[in-house]
Amino acid sequence: MKKTKKDFNKLKKFFPVNQPLLKKSDLDYVYKALKSGWISSEGPNVIKFEKSFAKYIGHKYGIAVSSGTAALDIAVRVLNLKKGDEIIIPNFTIISNIIPAINLGLKIKLIDCDIKTWNIDVEKIIKAINKKTKAIIITHIYNYPARIDVLKKIIKNKKIYLIEDAAESLGQKINNKKCGSFGDLSTFSFYSNKQITTGEGGMITTNNKIFYNNSKNFRNLCFGKKDRFNHSDIGWNYRMTNIQASLGLSQLKRINSIIKKRHEVGKIYFDYLKNTKNVYIPEPKKSYSKNIYWVIGVVIKSKKLGFDAKKIINKLKKFNIGARPFFWPMHKQNVLRKYKFYKSKNFKNSEYISKYGLYLPSSLNLKKNEIKYICNCLKKIIT
Repeated sequence: MKKTKKDFNKLKKFFPVNQPLLKKSDLDYVYKALKSGWISSEGPNVIKFEKSFAKYIGHKYGIAVSSGTAALDIAVRVLNLKKGDEIIIPNFTIISNIIPAINLGLKIKLIDCDIKTWNIDVEKIIKAINKKTKAIIITHIYNYPARIDVLKKIIKNKKIYLIEDAAESLGQKINNKKCGSFGDLSTFSFYSNKQITTGEGGMITTNNKIFYNNSKNFRNLCFGKKDRFNHSDIGWNYRMTNIQASLGLSQLKRINSIIKKRHEVGKIYFDYLKNTKNVYIPEPKKSYSKNIYWVIGVVIKSKKLGFDAKKIINKLKKFNIGARPFFWPMHKQNVLRKYKFYKSKNFKNSEYISKYGLYLPSSLNLKKNEIKYICNCLKKIIT
């Protein structure tokens, strides 16, 4: 591995986990918004972004919000579920999925993930559904989409709402149908590491006009229709600014080239790591979908190495390589222990990948020799 050391000395740069890919056109859009004076949420580009994004997804309506977390808050709220109603949520996911259900006093049922795709196990969802189940949140994790297409067919005649968290899967398809188009409500994030960014920001899409109108209301503090400051309900200030929407519009115009580049970066990583002993990296394509490679996730296959994700991440820092651990499962969250809403302790897949999974730099401006260097450093650590 002398070559790795030589490459390291030659490159002399830090590789962050992710960097947004910004173009001159992005700056032009933002500058025009600033120059127009429309810098708050009242600007015209918010509406333009909502319409353009909803059309891209294949839904009738879009509601721009301040973050992906805000989108989930609103999406669960507009379902009008009652305290004690049951909602099924992935155990391996971002904590934003579970917060709205806790705040509303819903009965939460956690489902473990698949060990290979890292998504919620749809077969386990089907077994867990009962008469009390009123909603399901499906989150597409990291690489491949969850099989929401299969689940939707099965619950078609049941009165169960489906929220599709597509924050990580924008531009991805399941059998040629876009992720984000399956949910009764779908949510997206435009954080700086997502496919397109508005700095911070999010979106809800839906075909349901009632959900659309209520989402807009909750986004905007539920101001009264007749008397503005006589509020109709308890809402939030979850608005997106015209500046953010301007950046989003610019980025959305080149979404196809962004997705293509993600595939290219992921494929290079896969080719360098696919035959590496003790490392699992998902393949570029399955029968139902292409790998979006939102992040370059890898899982250490053997506990015998004596390395978990944290140790590897610390060692990668010495080579100027940024990396992050996978999500920490919901049933292991310190802040959630007091709620005791999970009865099953069988979350072995979530537990394993959260301890032995990490993701590597996935910036779209990475060059082939830089990816090779990152892979060589990882190989040096684990072999």
